[in-house]
Amino acid sequence: MDRAQKEKVVDELGQIFASSGVVVVAHYAGITVAEMQDLRAKMREVGGSVRVAKNKLAKIALEGNPAAKMGDLLTGMTVMAYSEDPVAAAKVADAYAKANEKFVILGGAMGDTVLDQAGVKAVASMPSREELIAQIVSCIGAPAANLAGAFGAPGANIASILSTIEEKAAA
Repeated sequence: MDRAQKEKVVDELGQIFASSGVVVVAHYAGITVAEMQDLRAKMREVGGSVRVAKNKLAKIALEGNPAAKMGDLLTGMTVMAYSEDPVAAAKVADAYAKANEKFVILGGAMGDTVLDQAGVKAVASMPSREELIAQIVSCIGAPAANLAGAFGAPGANIASILSTIEEKAAA
């Protein structure tokens, strides 16, 4: 790899670190190509990606970045899983680590916060952005539904009373 290629990789990694909601760093020694393709496919499904890069180039890309302390995690055979959604990559990486003991999560970064293994697991247990939006919408919609039911109830009660009176008058 010549100098121009290395500079290009450093720029790409810098953009990844700057624009990703979460970056998870893991060891992947012993994982087959098929298993890595499976991880990449699962990550693509949630809008994330997986990147293998030289640790030295990744550390250079981290310089001046708020999550520069994450560089301490970059030792050995490391892979980075990342996504714009602050939870998606952590969820996929955590689930994959549970299914494959060769994939060992070391830590990661969420914005300018460096995460250890427990931090990545905590992020993975959080609801995703879509789940949070659904919860907020249901909270906002519930009072409106209750009001509509309350406004409609008196009319239904009057109709019920009138039909009862009508039945008694007919009998």
